[in-house]
Amino acid sequence: MERQQILDLYEWDDGVCFRHPGMGVIPTTPVKALHPRDVGRREVRACEDCVIGMEDIRREAAARAGSMYEPGHIGECDE
Repeated sequence: MERQQILDLYEWDDGVCFRHPGMGVIPTTPVKALHPRDVGRREVRACEDCVIGMEDIRREAAARAGSMYEPGHIGECDE
């Protein structure tokens, strides 16, 4: 699957990438929901490069395990 096809599997909105906060507000997608005490719900968001990197890790892990890889499920962020 091509890079853009993988990125199209996610919903994008402006935010700050958890690995690249210095880039400021850029297109990101939620990858995890945290619930810190007394703060409420906080989303951890990732930029396009990070999503592709995480998908590469998932694909390689699936290949090593002999299991099926299906892109588009990083984090499955809770509502």
